[in-house]
Amino acid sequence: MPRSEQNPAAEGVSQLVEDTTVPSAPQPREFTPIDPPVVREPRKPARESGLLGKVVVITGAVAGIGRATALRFAEEGARIAAWDVSTETAPQLESAIKRAGGESHFQALDVSDASAVESAAAALVGHWGRIDVLINNAGIVRDAQLVKWNGGSPESIMSEDVWDSVIGVNLKGVFLVTRAVVPHMIKGGGGVILSAASVVGLLGNFGQTNYVASKAGVIGMTRTWARELGKYKIRVNAVAPGFIATDMVRAMPPKILEGMVARTPLGRAGTSEDVANTYFWLASDQASFIHGAVISVDGGVVIGT
Repeated sequence: MPRSEQNPAAEGVSQLVEDTTVPSAPQPREFTPIDPPVVREPRKPARESGLLGKVVVITGAVAGIGRATALRFAEEGARIAAWDVSTETAPQLESAIKRAGGESHFQALDVSDASAVESAAAALVGHWGRIDVLINNAGIVRDAQLVKWNGGSPESIMSEDVWDSVIGVNLKGVFLVTRAVVPHMIKGGGGVILSAASVVGLLGNFGQTNYVASKAGVIGMTRTWARELGKYKIRVNAVAPGFIATDMVRAMPPKILEGMVARTPLGRAGTSEDVANTYFWLASDQASFIHGAVISVDGGVVIGT
């Protein structure tokens, strides 16, 4: 074919082939803009939790959500500092933590006792050298109406003792434990603080003035501490469980239990493991940008009311 009749594009390719062909060697494939090379990045492994070997303080650790949380972190190889006012089942908890793959250090502690809390934090740092995660899980319930009216006079009221007992553990206890732990986290370069709130702290609940006040207070402290402690690389969040089938809840009359389930859009009670898994995720590196949040674990109760 006369040179003037050749396709210009074909001519360019032909010339390119001629210029790059090596005799008796395979001809390399040339890519054009319409035939780009396929570049595949190597598949990255799933992010690990970053909790192996971390020191995790859990208050109210011997039963229910606290126990489930201790075992969940132990499965990741964390070192569990289990703090609880009850010592009866502590040996069983320590054995279960070790079987799950973690290390255990139990300490009997009333979280409403300031000096005992300070001593426990110092002792733990002396034992393991640091505190990486704090889970403020300890809590109690003492229900009563503010004023129960019958006819023309009060039948009963919420006493100051009932008020003080719940506020002392659920609110003051969270304050005292966090205050004791934070300096050690700052010295260690950061940490994670997670506290047990409740959906009733968001919604209110009949007959629970003290409990609701304590959980609303936990939410307020969480958001305040998030502002104060973020600069020290300490993440602060709260978890707000709904109807969770702990042993204490299972002991309620069946009619009450049925009513609770009926008010839950997912149609079931939550489990201690549901809450424990949420604590675990929030403490992990996978939640490294979650800060100042209140995560509801309630089967949709908040949106369903």
